Amino acid sequence: RKKPFKCNFCDASFSQKSNLTKHIESVHEGKKPFKCNVCEKAFSRKEHLNGHIESVHEQKKPFKCNSCDAAFSKKSKLTKHIESVHEGKKPFKCNVCEKSFAYKEHLNGHIESVHEGKKPFLCNDCGKVFTRKRNLIKHIESVHERTNGMTDSAFSQKQHVNGHIESV
Repeated sequence: RKKPFKCNFCDASFSQKSNLTKHIESVHEGKKPFKCNVCEKAFSRKEHLNGHIESVHEQKKPFKCNSCDAAFSKKSKLTKHIESVHEGKKPFKCNVCEKSFAYKEHLNGHIESVHEGKKPFLCNDCGKVFTRKRNLIKHIESVHERTNGMTDSAFSQKQHVNGHIESV
């Protein structure tokens, strides 16, 4: 299928102009108009919000792994789990150090944190910054002794940090 609609900001291309517009708004402009009424998490698309509610808040994970106890909300996530965990597939390789990753977003995070020194996750309680969201969550749980019910105000990505700095 032809993809004549090309993004001016990255290498993405789309078969429909409307998909290009959605891509630019969500990826490059950070627009996330669909908010979860349970935890306040925001999404760029309604179907992503619905999937979040089903998997996180309703714990619907019908796709079970036959090799371990893992369960997933989508078949594609189960397939990726099997390939990366049980088959050891890591198709995304770092051009700098040759380290391989199962997920593209893990490669991108690796490049940003290891090779570019970025720490985009800020603890709003004490100001400490982290390279990974999970490290920030562990920090909040151990240092600030909060676990359940954390909202986006407890941790921020770079775009939220900039807004916080401007408001203070």
